[in-house]
Amino acid sequence: MSQQASELNTNLKSRHITMLSIGGVIGAGLFVGSGSAVALAGPAALVAYAISGLLVVLIMRMLGEMAAASPDSGSFSTYADRAIGKWAGFTIGWLYWWFWVLVIPLEANVAATILHNWFGTVPVWTFSLLITLALTGSNLLNVKNYGEFEFWFALTKVIAILAFIVLGTLALTGVLPKAEHAGISLMWSQGGFMPHGIGAVLAAVLITMFSFMGTEIVTIAAAETDSPAEHVVRSTRSVIGRITVFYLGSIFMVVTLVPWNSHGLTTIGSYQSVLESLHIPYAKPIMDGIILLAVCSCLNSALYTASRMLYSLSKRGDAPAAARKINKVKTPYMAVMLSTIAAFLTVVANYYAPKSVFDFLIASTGAIALLVYLVIAVSQLRMRTQLRNAQMPIRMWGYPGITLAVIVFIVAMLACMLFMPDQRPQVLSTLILAAVVVGSSFWVHRKRREARVPVSQMAASRR
Repeated sequence: MSQQASELNTNLKSRHITMLSIGGVIGAGLFVGSGSAVALAGPAALVAYAISGLLVVLIMRMLGEMAAASPDSGSFSTYADRAIGKWAGFTIGWLYWWFWVLVIPLEANVAATILHNWFGTVPVWTFSLLITLALTGSNLLNVKNYGEFEFWFALTKVIAILAFIVLGTLALTGVLPKAEHAGISLMWSQGGFMPHGIGAVLAAVLITMFSFMGTEIVTIAAAETDSPAEHVVRSTRSVIGRITVFYLGSIFMVVTLVPWNSHGLTTIGSYQSVLESLHIPYAKPIMDGIILLAVCSCLNSALYTASRMLYSLSKRGDAPAAARKINKVKTPYMAVMLSTIAAFLTVVANYYAPKSVFDFLIASTGAIALLVYLVIAVSQLRMRTQLRNAQMPIRMWGYPGITLAVIVFIVAMLACMLFMPDQRPQVLSTLILAAVVVGSSFWVHRKRREARVPVSQMAASRR
């Protein structure tokens, strides 16, 4: 285990990591956002999810190889630092931190809006503040509090998805006679399996790809267990089953129970559309409750992940020294606080900065997932030689051919985004932000080198 990982607590238990690895791939995007992918690609959204899922499986295999051999709370940022260069670790670490910092207020607002609909006398901002402060407080305590919260959040999401699949199966087999449109024939009776062509499927891949962001969190959390390599190996090997059941299983039920061109898919979400078509009573409050738990889970993980990445950056000298401070229970409390403060500043920017500024901030996260995946692939390609003499409990398949193919695919997807009007602002904003961070990394590292040069030597060099 790395030195910085050992400085943190190791109170995350096996059941915490197991449920975190399961729940890490399940966000509110599956319950609601998947409807947009189905509306765009039709039943062929299944293909889009399969492509995205395959990419994530391969990326997790690469990351698992590195994380099992060298567990670290900085995960892929640390590996990029070692395999590509300090500028790469600095850049992807800060971009990843920024992604999760922006997730915090966005998810808090979604949760607060649901609660406001239930308790109309309390304003949205009050709920948003209370939720953020509550989960910040839990993250400041022993890491097992994060694990415990996430265990129950993830368990609820898993139960909800399995119940959804069971209901769908009952409808498809005729046990639920009230199903309006149930049938495998829905996959081709409404204009064909691929009604808008292969281009729409590729566009849906871009939508679905970002719904998997968070799968990699387990490699960060594993560093705070007593047997990180074991947990990384187990989680990496089970990712195929998780994606198959939760994503492909769910989307199959959607496209066989609701017409892909149903208006409700984009307005109320895929899960609620299916429940209403099956005449399940109280479909909306049921889904509101599930989505509330899902976004709280995402917010909880966002705080945890952002703080651990900032802590790792600080340990490497790439972030303010204050962020490396830990409290009596070995929690990086300053990194948690700084991440929460940064999230609140984005909320202030939403109210007081020009709309174009906040729009850029939001758009700047659009392609970060692809950049993270690209860095993981390049790091694994180059780090294999460094790990040659290390114990490697798990290895990437087909090295280096499959790794190179993944790199080419990700670069091609980024290029495609540049030619798609809806995606172009996101990838350009992300690339602009990335360029600024790369420039900052060279400036920071140059200052660090100068600080290490003795004053007398500097004076002599001037003469």
